[in-house]
This record gives sequence, C-alpha cells and structure tokens, in this order.
Amino acid sequence: MKRRLGSSHVIIPLVISVLLVPSGVWLGTPSGPKAQVKEELAPFVPSPQGVVDTMLRLAEVKKDDVLYDLGSGDGRIVIAAAKKYGARAVGFEIDDQLIAQSRENARKEGVAHLVEFRKQDAMTVDLAPATVVTLYLLPESNMALRPRILSQLRPGARVVSHDYHMDDWPPQRVQEVREPDRIHEVHTIYMWRIGATRPPQ
Repeated sequence: MKRRLGSSHVIIPLVISVLLVPSGVWLGTPSGPKAQVKEELAPFVPSPQGVVDTMLRLAEVKKDDVLYDLGSGDGRIVIAAAKKYGARAVGFEIDDQLIAQSRENARKEGVAHLVEFRKQDAMTVDLAPATVVTLYLLPESNMALRPRILSQLRPGARVVSHDYHMDDWPPQRVQEVREPDRIHEVHTIYMWRIGATRPPQ
C-alpha cells in the first residue's frame, strides 16, 4: 500500500505539470521547438492573390531576381514570382505539410524547375543571395529580422512586407489593397530598397 501511495503522489504532480505547460514548448520532442518558432514568427494566414500580385509588382520582380519568401506557407508568393516573372524563388518554411503542399502546387503550376522550398527557421537564413525578400510575419518578427536584412542584403535589394512595417525604417513605397469580396478588408503593402533609406541596425 505504501508503494502504491507513493506512486500516486508522483503521478499527480506530473499530471498537473502536463496540464500547465503551454502548447508549443515541448523541448526535446520532434514538434516542440519548431512549433514554438512558428508561433513566434507568425501563424499561417495566406495572403490574398491580389496582395501577392501587388507585393511582387512593388518589388519590381524581374527574371534575373532571386526571391526569398520567409515563412512561405503554401508557396503562393514563390510560385507567383516564378510563374509571372520567371524569377528563381525560394520559400523557407518549418511546417512539413505546408512544404509538401507548396511543392505539389509548384508542380501543378509548371514552375518546379524554378522554385525551391526549404525546411528552415527564417531567423537562420543567409539572405545574401536574395535580391527580393517577402514577408508576412508579425510586427515583432519583422523587427527581429531587420538587423539580418540590413546587414546581409546587398544595395538595391528590395524587401516587401504584407501589413506590417519596420518601425523607424521608412518604406520607399506603401500601397493599400482592398479585397473585392470583402469591402472592409484593406491590406497595406510596404516596400523598402536597401541603400535608399537605412536606419541604424
């Protein structure tokens, strides 16, 4: 009886601990750290096609560009850059299902030879090869990435963000996009060009 009583005293605190630990912080499990990073940078909310088109147009994407989409979701920005402009594009995503969906979408759209989807935390990406970087992250994620953007991108590279700015770094262009089927839904697109206006890192 004493041994059973002792076991129950061990189990109860463990159960309480399990209930109190927030989701996404299970360090040491396969999905733990990845889920935590995903929650910190942004949840998956796809940009409407009109927003995607505007982002690429403001960035003046051309065939010789290399576009990096940080947090690429279902791959729509990467695929649109390749399909409409013939640009090489790379999406960075940590969700296995979204990566698989992106690759299938690229295959269906006939641009699999121009695009790549990598499973990688956006905060660890070497941005130096990119001439265009697209973002649809949370404001604090934009700010966390800003030092890397400013130190790694070459002069002339463009950065485009859906809905969120970068504090005291003034954008070169800003444009609003209204969804035709949602009258009160307005999206704001910000575009910066490296070397045009550069705040302290």
